[in-house]
Amino acid sequence: MTVYLTSPTPDRMKARVLACALAAVAGISACGKKDDSQTAGQKLDAAVTSTQQAAAEAKTKAETSMAKAGDAMKDAAQKAQASGSQTATSMAGTVEDVAITASVAAGFAKDADLSAIKIDVDTKNGKVTLYGPVPSSAARDRATTIAKSIKGVNAVDNKLVVKPG
Repeated sequence: MTVYLTSPTPDRMKARVLACALAAVAGISACGKKDDSQTAGQKLDAAVTSTQQAAAEAKTKAETSMAKAGDAMKDAAQKAQASGSQTATSMAGTVEDVAITASVAAGFAKDADLSAIKIDVDTKNGKVTLYGPVPSSAARDRATTIAKSIKGVNAVDNKLVVKPG
């Protein structure tokens, strides 16, 4: 949202100041306090000055608030952008891990001794972990070789158990 602060015309400003000053003078005289040391003109001048000071303070506060709001919006936008980038990176890594898992399982399906159904393949950040039974030590070693041959695999943790039969 954009907020524009506009200044009133000089004639309107004078009219507002005069109205405020008259109200202040009326308020002072209505209080029942008599200050004979100032003329009505001096009282009016003092009221005008006071009103102008209050208007200047209000303007400064409004400008400060707007600046703080702008800074807060910029900060929120930067945080949202960083969060979006982090999510995209995380999703890209997850997609790559899923592709690695599927490729390893497909490689096992091509080997007669390795069962893509019985061997669980878990992949996280390019590290493949293998679980399940295999019929021999040679089959266990081939599973490691197949997994390492897949693009994107940076480590293999072979937890396969040899169970003949």
